[in-house]
Amino acid sequence: MEIAKTYNSAQAEKTWYQYWLDNKFFKSTPDHRTPYTIVIPPPNVTGVLHMGHMLNNTIQDVLIRRARMLGFNACWVPGTDHASIATEAKVVALLKEQGINKADLSREDFLKHAWGWKEKYGGIILEQLKKLGASCDWDRTKFTMDEPMSEAVIDVFIDLYNKGNIYRGVRMVNWDPQGLTAVSDEEVIHKEAQSKLVYVKYQIEGSEEFITIATTRPETIMGDSAVCVNPTDERYTHLKGKNVIVPVVNRVVPIIFDEYVDKEFGTGTLKVTPAHDINDFNLGQKHKLQTIDVLNQNGTISEAAGAYVGMDRFACRKQIIKDLEEQGLVSKIEEIKNKVGYSERTNAVIEPRLSMQWFLKMENVSKPALDNVLNGEIKLIPDKFINTYKHWMENVHDWCISRQLWWGQRIPAWYDGQGNTVVAKTKEQAIALLKTDNVKQDEDVLDTWFSSWLWPITVFDPAVIRNGKANANADLNYYYPTNDLVTAPEILFFWVARMAIAGYEWMGEKPFSNVYLTGIVRDKLGRKMSKSLGNSPDPLDLIEKYGADGVRVGMLLCSPAGNDLMFDESYCEQGRNFANKVWNAFRLIAGFEVASSAVQSEAQKSAITWFDNKLSEQLEIINDHYSKYRMSDALMTTYKLVWDDFCAWYLEAIKPDFIDGKAQPIDKVTYDATTGYLESLLKIMHPWMPFITEEIWHLIKERDAKDCIIVAEWPAVKSDLDKKQLAEFEVSKELVAMVRNVRAQKQLSPKEKLEVIEKSEATRSYFDSTIIKLANLSAFSYTKDKVEGAFSFQIKTTEFYIPLAQNLNKEDEIERLTKELEYNKGFLKSVQIKLSNEKFVANAKPEIIASERKKESDALSKIKTLEEQLAVLN
Repeated sequence: MEIAKTYNSAQAEKTWYQYWLDNKFFKSTPDHRTPYTIVIPPPNVTGVLHMGHMLNNTIQDVLIRRARMLGFNACWVPGTDHASIATEAKVVALLKEQGINKADLSREDFLKHAWGWKEKYGGIILEQLKKLGASCDWDRTKFTMDEPMSEAVIDVFIDLYNKGNIYRGVRMVNWDPQGLTAVSDEEVIHKEAQSKLVYVKYQIEGSEEFITIATTRPETIMGDSAVCVNPTDERYTHLKGKNVIVPVVNRVVPIIFDEYVDKEFGTGTLKVTPAHDINDFNLGQKHKLQTIDVLNQNGTISEAAGAYVGMDRFACRKQIIKDLEEQGLVSKIEEIKNKVGYSERTNAVIEPRLSMQWFLKMENVSKPALDNVLNGEIKLIPDKFINTYKHWMENVHDWCISRQLWWGQRIPAWYDGQGNTVVAKTKEQAIALLKTDNVKQDEDVLDTWFSSWLWPITVFDPAVIRNGKANANADLNYYYPTNDLVTAPEILFFWVARMAIAGYEWMGEKPFSNVYLTGIVRDKLGRKMSKSLGNSPDPLDLIEKYGADGVRVGMLLCSPAGNDLMFDESYCEQGRNFANKVWNAFRLIAGFEVASSAVQSEAQKSAITWFDNKLSEQLEIINDHYSKYRMSDALMTTYKLVWDDFCAWYLEAIKPDFIDGKAQPIDKVTYDATTGYLESLLKIMHPWMPFITEEIWHLIKERDAKDCIIVAEWPAVKSDLDKKQLAEFEVSKELVAMVRNVRAQKQLSPKEKLEVIEKSEATRSYFDSTIIKLANLSAFSYTKDKVEGAFSFQIKTTEFYIPLAQNLNKEDEIERLTKELEYNKGFLKSVQIKLSNEKFVANAKPEIIASERKKESDALSKIKTLEEQLAVLN
């Protein structure tokens, strides 16, 4: 069989992904097996694949592929999120390019455009995930606005409303002037900004006296309803019962007294603008103050302001400062740094705004979701996020669930124009309840997260909300709760906490057992990858350049859970090099000539015994890493097992000798053992590198159509691990490395055979023949006596000799040994200082003390050997 010299990743990816699809290896239906389930964090329907998706979905695919090989019924559910704000913005922008304004369209016409856009572009990201090798059950693909999924959202709203958990009211909300909608607290990103703190003078009515107030938002002055001071502040007690004149609009407002004001902060005075600050709003309610909304929905100054009408809020800020300065009403301006809230979706500066909205009471419904993280029923990985989660859940605010958009699930509330409201699923039900045909549905839609919090439930049974858990379908009963959720820490509250709330509210149990929180993908300078910085490579370009397997390995070589990934393209190159190493190892093995006349050598026999133990030892470590979600560690252990142990040591030990430039045949026992080990290694590599492992799996031998590595059985760990033999081989490896170093130091040809003598009571060891082969020795023997005139070195406490008298440069060797002696004396001194420290000895663990004493003993032994060697040369 002709095997290509180089691995063709593009061809393998195309061939095997289609083959897996054709043979339905990704498909899952309930059966007798134990399920293993992951639901994908649904990417926005507007999205295209970025580096964060690459990291997140590679981890999910690794977990799902390994579970499949472990015999679980592995089900990975894909899908997309309708992303109300982002999608509506995309569609509005697209229409604008066509000369169409949203305001000129009916709701129905706009939604036709939105659905058309979704059908054309909405599946792009899922198709891109296939390039990565994502083994999702594509037959289960869901979209959060699929009719059954949307119906479930409406069912949930009605259920919560009927339970008294949803209410409508005018509240101070976070308003996005660009998205023209309210957003929740969690969708506001607070960033440090450079601001001007303007000290504005307000004249006391009927007096020449002024009171000075510091503000960062002078554009809201027109909405002031009072000035507030602390009742215990003696500077202002004489102003009780007085009024001030609001600059610009000359409105007379009262001076009120309230302990809310911190008299030590700033001037100890506060302008009260109830329409534009939550604390001011509360003061306004308490003191029955007028509420004047000076901003329009789009962030321009409103008619109610009485000045600067129609001007952008930030332009107004600049102008009003200038005007106040000209009027002599600014005493000073300070440059300060403060936190400013930005919309997570549009990056517009958020405005606190009074608005009629729908809210979900969070206090009671959120309790089980907190308790079951704290008691470990739901595990956050890494657990450093538990305290963050706890703090948020213990201080949770009611969730503003209404959005002033058209794309999304429309709120099922109906009005009769007479002040009556009902919540009903259909217009017919609303008419019956309101007893009038004149009904109108609420214009708002529900927050996107109000649909995606149901994701682990509704992807299996969207009807369960109205039918009840007792009537859940077979899918939900089998797959729920899911096993692992892989997501980003920034949506721990947006999504993870809310899914937990929904799980306990409607299913009475957790939606998942483990939440693996990835880090943020950053560039090598530590900057978050983004289009605006131009530091984010196109994942598809990386796949084309390095192969999907190379990129998968590259992404996960440096991604510990919960910690940021400092991505460098060189990691993908390392991943591609690893794939090439595996390919070349396979080509070497495939090139062996198997002959019945060939006899297994002692070196081959001992190498097989060693690798049999090594493979099992490392597999146990890999399994342990997986169990603790140490994904990078599991990959690195796999990498070293293949590259170092198998390729660098095992294959070198068993490959046939070359005689007269021709490779000798290999015996069948060694060949079969070697191909068996290769198959085991391919299985261990498969979750990380699905394409090359499947390619080689089918090149090793002819197989049945269904005999694929994707469904092969995960290797088992031996129960009778020979740890003594493993330790012996580590010494043998060290010895071989030392001989190779001697050759390099003495500039001896690798082909020149050397003799090595071990000073020992032993007469042979199990790996002597392997050492002879790997170190290219003419002989390896034992002596009880010192070998005079030979080059010597020590491994741990054992001394070895290489007779090199004819090749030895005496002066160079004395210099080398003297430097080594000085180093070891310095090392011994540092260890002895530590051991002479009574505090260290008293507080250190016994095993640490034992380790330090062994270091001391080994150093003393090494020093003695070096001094003896120098004595011979001198």
